[in-house]
Amino acid sequence: MKKVILLFVMITAGCTLLQAQPGKTIRWSRDGQSVLKATPEGITANPLSGAAPTVLVPAARFTPGGAARALPVRDFSFSEDGKKLIIYTNAKKVWRYETRGDYWILDLPTGKLQQLGKDKPASSLMFAKLSPDGSKAAYVSEHNIYVEDLATGAVKAITTDGARRFINGTFDWAYEEEFGCRDGFRWSPDSKGIAYWQIDATKIRDFLMINNTDSIYSFNVPVEYPVAGESPSACRIGVADIATAKTTWMQVPGDQQQHYIPRMEWMPGKNELIIQQLNRKQNESKVMICNAANGNVRTLYEERDSAWIDVKSRWDDDNIAGWDFIRNGKAFVWVSEQDGWRHIYSITADGGKATLLTPGNYDIISIAAIDEAKNLIWFMASPDNAGQQYLYKVPLTGGKAERVTPADQPGTHEYTFAPGNSWAIHEFSNACTYSVNENVQLPAHTSNTGAVATALKKSGSSCVEFFQVKTEDGVTLDGWMRKPANFDPARKYPVVFYVYGEPASATSRDAIGAGRNFLYDGDMAEDGYIYISMDNRGTPLPKGRQWRKSIYRKVGILNARDQAMATKALLAKHPYMDASRIAVWGWSGGGSMTLNLMFQYPEIYKTGIAIAAVANQLTYDNIYQERYMGLPQENREDFIQGSPITYARNLKGNLLYIHGTGDDNVHYQNAEMLLNELIRYKKPVQFMAYPNRSHSISEGKGTFDHLSALYTDYLRKHCEPGAK
Repeated sequence: MKKVILLFVMITAGCTLLQAQPGKTIRWSRDGQSVLKATPEGITANPLSGAAPTVLVPAARFTPGGAARALPVRDFSFSEDGKKLIIYTNAKKVWRYETRGDYWILDLPTGKLQQLGKDKPASSLMFAKLSPDGSKAAYVSEHNIYVEDLATGAVKAITTDGARRFINGTFDWAYEEEFGCRDGFRWSPDSKGIAYWQIDATKIRDFLMINNTDSIYSFNVPVEYPVAGESPSACRIGVADIATAKTTWMQVPGDQQQHYIPRMEWMPGKNELIIQQLNRKQNESKVMICNAANGNVRTLYEERDSAWIDVKSRWDDDNIAGWDFIRNGKAFVWVSEQDGWRHIYSITADGGKATLLTPGNYDIISIAAIDEAKNLIWFMASPDNAGQQYLYKVPLTGGKAERVTPADQPGTHEYTFAPGNSWAIHEFSNACTYSVNENVQLPAHTSNTGAVATALKKSGSSCVEFFQVKTEDGVTLDGWMRKPANFDPARKYPVVFYVYGEPASATSRDAIGAGRNFLYDGDMAEDGYIYISMDNRGTPLPKGRQWRKSIYRKVGILNARDQAMATKALLAKHPYMDASRIAVWGWSGGGSMTLNLMFQYPEIYKTGIAIAAVANQLTYDNIYQERYMGLPQENREDFIQGSPITYARNLKGNLLYIHGTGDDNVHYQNAEMLLNELIRYKKPVQFMAYPNRSHSISEGKGTFDHLSALYTDYLRKHCEPGAK
């Protein structure tokens, strides 16, 4: 399960795709010299150089006739020729992100403002984008795809069979959550066709959440949710002819319900699609070329792994879309762990020949930009410190990597490149430095403000201690430790461990948030707690394939043992750690880890706080759980052995368990299953259900304050703060 995103704390023009995904979309000017923003004044250009912003499109121009004010802009983009402005407004959530709303088109030369899909329900349009020739717009509404002629307003249904469980042009819950797939259609380069996904979830059983709070009579909230061991939704790719609305289906080999297709794009300049297919276990990947006219398919490139194969979103800022073509479409950039490290390759588009571009015993973390004009690939890596992240570059033909981030800026860096790759937005933080942004010119890495350098001068260097600890199994874990204020090594202090420990996230990075507990109402250091987090094997650190994939079929076993043995080693090494006051907490996968540590190692952990935990791995979705654990039909015992519920009878310490009843991700049934097991063995537990709250437990007035107070009071009561 993915780590819940909690932000309480941690403290393009020319592109017609509207992601509506917070924090992921930056709109650039066509020349790459400015960031475009929606402001009360209108659409403004904010120069990266720091010059004063200018208004490109006044708000008055996108104010509907008779309206008192301009459309509230949730997102926007310009057409390829810069003559049309697309406005996304009245946005509503679809599970995680606000991907459903209303779209308007402003024709800049004529001033004509028109709403797309006026005959469709309000806030029902998704992923509206213009055809490459600018004459039409396509969008999804209520699981069907429509094309609207901008000149006449005529709307044509490209599909008509869409329903909640028969989905055209977008995806079901599992595809969205675990592959990052949301926008499910692509215009052809000639504007004559649309390629799209069709997801058949009619054979998937609904999981029924119950809403008890929004009416006197409760009602079900159904989610098509395939749990581990259940076949996924069937998936196929079709190409619709806009003139006839006839679809040609791609003849992709293999059972549609036993394979996934997480990626699909048009080949440059060809009437062909390129797709990626994964088998059910996600350890075999095939890149295929599909003839859009007749549906014929050939395999271009294959890869296998004894564990699993990551998809593009893992190494491309959580974005599954797009294909990194080079040399006018004659090749594309790919990432693979086939030599034991995560490296960048180029793959020829005719014969599928792979060439390693980043040789060496290190991992690339993600690709930042591909710059053919300068013959460079920019990427993130940290060969010498797995908890940090820096910008590197390498020739597009391959070679030795060169660090670009200045050597005197230790920590975690992010870069978002502007078109042309001469500017990038640079974001930096480390454990002692709050996040700061600046704009840098590349390749010299010249800052327009010097904000990062200034922040580093002001920040301290002793907010946390980074350490390594070796377990009795010979495994070395990285971690951070924040010690109490006025620390005295001759006294004993309580220790609180923050855990996650699954392949979706790491906690020991040198970034803002390290040493800080966003749920604790107060200052843990001032109150006399030692606060620690460590990353076990299986977490996504740049420490090689073997580190990350040793957890395969051992989630809940190997990761829990690594954490427990590292804790044991720390207690033996540091007499100032009070072994009678050891607490652990986590959320989502970290909640599962907390339960496993409390149940499997009760002699070490005395107090636990588990939030939104998977208590039984067989309840979680198949894409995530089968990726890391295999198929229950083949190795069901691994799922049982890795599930906290199996060990609930061993509880000896104090446990606070928290879950939202409206959690569509980790279902509330986990809480009731676990509670039943604890009741069976007469194990006392404090339990808090948050009515109708989702996985983030963030909805409703006062929710976070209540959760924080509950968490803090329980920790203070059962793991007494202060030195002894």
